[in-house]
Amino acid sequence: MNSRMKPVMLSMALLASYPVVAAELSHTQIEETGLQASSSAANILSDTDRVRARLWDLSQTEWRRYKQLMQGIRGSISPSTISPVEVLGIHARDEAERQRYAEVWVHAMREDVDRILAFQRAYDAAGKRLYPNEPLIDINRLPGKTKELRALQSTDRLLFFARPDCPACDMLMGKLLKRIDEVSGIDIYLTDIAPGDDAAVRDWASFHQIDPEWVRSRRITLNYDGGALDSLTSGQGEVPYVLRRRGEDVSKFRISDL
Repeated sequence: MNSRMKPVMLSMALLASYPVVAAELSHTQIEETGLQASSSAANILSDTDRVRARLWDLSQTEWRRYKQLMQGIRGSISPSTISPVEVLGIHARDEAERQRYAEVWVHAMREDVDRILAFQRAYDAAGKRLYPNEPLIDINRLPGKTKELRALQSTDRLLFFARPDCPACDMLMGKLLKRIDEVSGIDIYLTDIAPGDDAAVRDWASFHQIDPEWVRSRRITLNYDGGALDSLTSGQGEVPYVLRRRGEDVSKFRISDL
């Protein structure tokens, strides 16, 4: 290649690349200008901002910092209801600042609780004054409540399966005896006692202070299990176990209903 042509070609190459470099510089300047504009916008407080800052007992400088933080990741991951005090406290720059915002938040929450309780007291008083002879809530009309209140009926019989030397059975027997006046009776079935061993049955009944009159009147019956539990529970029952007989229906009775 002719040496006199090299400078000409180099100049042309530089001229060709210039628009690209200029475009890249222009794009960078636009981005920087946009960031500066965004930052300037965050620093400008509207009248509404100033009012809200006063309501939260924050200075204008603190409110600007709050707004800047909300433009970052905090605004992206936090619920819309997060308070300015929480935002500033989460992003506290030192322990003293963190402590200050924590105390501001505690005071705000305490005041809110006081307001809620004051309104609740006013509501209760208004209910008693306007409807003096009516309960605020009729529990008998709540879904499922009637069934729960009637876990035991006077015509029910409870079938209790127990065995000697069973602390859990003993504890449950005590609870059942306290409810004996609410049902027709309790049928006790003892396991691990040989059929015909009446002495063992009497000893068990005496240990639990079962009134002989209850047995004579059949409010309580004492029975050998003889496979009754397996038959009624398809082999799935383990003592202590309670069933409820209501009419012809026999179902498992929840111990929690005692």
